[in-house]
Amino acid sequence: MQHIYILCVGNLKERWLKDACEEYAKRMTPFCSFEIIEVAEERMPDKPSLAQIENVLKKEGERLLSRLPKGADIVAMCVEGERLSSEGLSEFIGRSACNGAGHLAFAVGGSWGLSPEVKKKAAFKLSMSAMTFPHQLTRVMLCEQIYRAFKIQTGGKYHK
Repeated sequence: MQHIYILCVGNLKERWLKDACEEYAKRMTPFCSFEIIEVAEERMPDKPSLAQIENVLKKEGERLLSRLPKGADIVAMCVEGERLSSEGLSEFIGRSACNGAGHLAFAVGGSWGLSPEVKKKAAFKLSMSAMTFPHQLTRVMLCEQIYRAFKIQTGGKYHK
């Protein structure tokens, strides 16, 4: 069984976001082992300098990489990544499993994005959209799309 992780910066603060992630995690149990791994978000001043932003990204990136499950391929969630359709994501996850990637970790950065170090270690860079989304909402959307990907693979009615 494939192991899917979402490595993310910060905790979900809103109950409705937590509930959504928990619901999709429950729905994925027939298809994969699924886990969300959270790391602490760095505090940032209201008007940070470029050096402060780079320092925050570095610290958060180190935390993400320290929690990366052994042998997991990283998918960096970043705006400059490749955009895939839901079917394309389903194919990507399926190909990853066939190519021996039993562990796939989607990395979601904090409000300032992902560190260059995490992006360099990524096997793939994925963009959800050209639009900007709050990183907490991105986590819910990613859970839904991973669930949808498995439903597509199994011919389920969820994806129409």
